[in-house]
Amino acid sequence: MTAEKSPTSPQATPAVARPAVAVRAHAALARAADYAHKADAANTLRAYRADWTHYAAWCDDHGFVPVPAKPETVGAYLASMATTHKPATLRRRLAAIGKMHRFNSLPWNPSDRAIQQPLRGVLRTHGQAPRQARALTLAHLRALLQTCDLSARGRRDRLLLLLGFSGALRRSELVGLQVEDIAVSEAGLTLTIARSKSDAEGCGVTLGLPRGSQPQTCPVLAFTSWQAVAMRRTGPLLRRISVAGRIADTALRPFAVQRILTARAAAAGVPLDQLSPHALRVGFITAAYERGIRDEDIMAHTRHTDLRTMRGYVRRAGLISDSPAGLLGL
Repeated sequence: MTAEKSPTSPQATPAVARPAVAVRAHAALARAADYAHKADAANTLRAYRADWTHYAAWCDDHGFVPVPAKPETVGAYLASMATTHKPATLRRRLAAIGKMHRFNSLPWNPSDRAIQQPLRGVLRTHGQAPRQARALTLAHLRALLQTCDLSARGRRDRLLLLLGFSGALRRSELVGLQVEDIAVSEAGLTLTIARSKSDAEGCGVTLGLPRGSQPQTCPVLAFTSWQAVAMRRTGPLLRRISVAGRIADTALRPFAVQRILTARAAAAGVPLDQLSPHALRVGFITAAYERGIRDEDIMAHTRHTDLRTMRGYVRRAGLISDSPAGLLGL
């Protein structure tokens, strides 16, 4: 009589193990693909998706095959937007087309002459200087803060303005703050930014914001004042407020920062030309530069990784005051 094989014998193992290994391998590949989709920020992916949709629709309308794209097709697409879109948009659309090709392991060479020559021609003919964010001065900041009363909306907006300026925060960082990201001490506030544009890996960074010398501009007083009416220990710090003044559980949207800044600037009589949420961040940089703070100390606070980018803001701040023309005795 032949002995029955054990389920764990070498002869029986392959028949059982192979399907299990295949399942684990498929799960591992799916997990890697999921993380690959998360390699870019959600806003970046939305922009790429919109850009690709525009390109694909243009190809369909003109009888071109969108993918894999011929360099001549991409060059013609860029040229078609010469008079209707800004140079930055053209570059982003080109990046989106490349992203789609690389993600699908398709050949892609953005340096091809059929792409670069039309692009250079468009930029040479219709190029325009990029609009630079205007810096919000300390005087303007104080004027905006004067419009913030003790209502829930006034308290929230005061905190938004002071955190945005003193922390040199981007608007995505502002609306992404959680209550638990803020710690109060005798010295001031400790602010933890879990993730930011310059921290794609999510390592996080902690900033210190000292108490202000005046109640109106003190981040600690602004935080405690807002918390007194928001009454939340966790969740989004800067929350939406209804027309009736009801504080919601949901965070402000990024575009709401622009609306708040515009409304406060209009109420304070502050010029609105090129005034954007980035003005808070640029305002900190220029104010710090004017007070002689070292480049490396400013960069450590603003989380800049490129000195040239930070110095670009600094140069504009001293464009007139530091001009050699002032030494000519005109």
